[in-house]
Amino acid sequence: MTATATNGNGKAHGSKWHDRYPHLDRGPVRAEVFTSEEQFELEREHIFKKVWLNVGRVEQLPNPGDYFVKDIDMCQTSILVVRGKDGQINAFHNMCSHRGNKIAWDNQGRCQMFTCKFHGWSYGLDGSLRHVPDEENFFDLKKNTLGMTPVACDIWQGFIFIHVDPNPQESLPEYLGELGTSLDGYPFDTISATCASWTTEVKANWKAVKDAFQEIYHVGFLHRRSAPDSFTSKENPYSHALDFRLFARHGSASVFGNQYLTPSPVATQAFKHSSFLIRKNFDMDALPAGVNPLRHEEWTLDLNVIFPCFFVDVSEGSYFTHNFWPIAVDRTIWHSTQYFPKAKTAGQRFAQEYGHVLFRDIILEDGRTLEETQTMLSSGAKKEFHLQDEEILVRHSHDVVNKMINGQSVSIDVTTNGKEAAHA
Repeated sequence: MTATATNGNGKAHGSKWHDRYPHLDRGPVRAEVFTSEEQFELEREHIFKKVWLNVGRVEQLPNPGDYFVKDIDMCQTSILVVRGKDGQINAFHNMCSHRGNKIAWDNQGRCQMFTCKFHGWSYGLDGSLRHVPDEENFFDLKKNTLGMTPVACDIWQGFIFIHVDPNPQESLPEYLGELGTSLDGYPFDTISATCASWTTEVKANWKAVKDAFQEIYHVGFLHRRSAPDSFTSKENPYSHALDFRLFARHGSASVFGNQYLTPSPVATQAFKHSSFLIRKNFDMDALPAGVNPLRHEEWTLDLNVIFPCFFVDVSEGSYFTHNFWPIAVDRTIWHSTQYFPKAKTAGQRFAQEYGHVLFRDIILEDGRTLEETQTMLSSGAKKEFHLQDEEILVRHSHDVVNKMINGQSVSIDVTTNGKEAAHA
């Protein structure tokens, strides 16, 4: 793959990705979308309250009575997710029907019944109101109508999703669409045995944070210390992607990995036992058809962006996720988790720890740019910014945001000649 060239008029020769998706604009993006309070409130009402959101994984709730709490500022609520006595996972607004107090104050736990600390109203794991102290002093209290308020809850590949509308217009499979089915067969259940997580608050707009992780253009520069030449080569100096795939709201990229990299002595030992990200011995037959669909030999991982704020990036034998939760126009909670299968040997455990440290160093470098970017966007010194062909996931994401705010369709048609175009 070669670097993009330009002619005398400045027109990009290497616009193959935008040529594939001609409905996307090629002009600059307004900088104010990262700083406008009005824009932020429109995103709250027209996006986050209208879509499925990932809040965790089933491994967090192994037994009946296990629960966790997810505060979602963008939806102006707190969600209580619990595994019931029947084994099903359900979700409710974390709110007492009496005077509105939060029912669960801790982040996670296990119980047989939820009891409000304010006046002792108690609820079953199914959300039903079970006990009201001094009930005879209330006026025609209809307990069967006063359970915890449910939100829609469903599971995809072990990931727990909620929708604050208890009767959403789309089911979770419909919302995930082709991106969801493309990951059928990936062994999320076995790989999710071991994980490491990081959570931090970033003083930056959620889209600015998200955009930093849905392009690979920065890799050869920002990660030249943590992963030198891992994602670039002499033939591919700017880490051009192997493939991009756009869906109605979501997007995916197959990322280049330098298979001819000479690793350090420590990395060489890790590679012998299935290291993280860069390897030379992928078993293509072990990958589902939707992962590295081109079966490219220089592949290292697929970057999957589930709109609006959830990433599932998969390789062979490991994967990692990002969640970017807006809490203000210029503040975002960033939660990142790295997953491995349970190590069976000391060598595998060493390789996983090497991958864990490498990933930590990479995301620390990523995080270094975010607040600096937001500070300068807030200065107003620049009114717009420009995207290149390889930043098509960034452009697609902004296009979806704009269309949802304006009430336009976000569907993408795939025609018989292989070209994609948006619905009118």
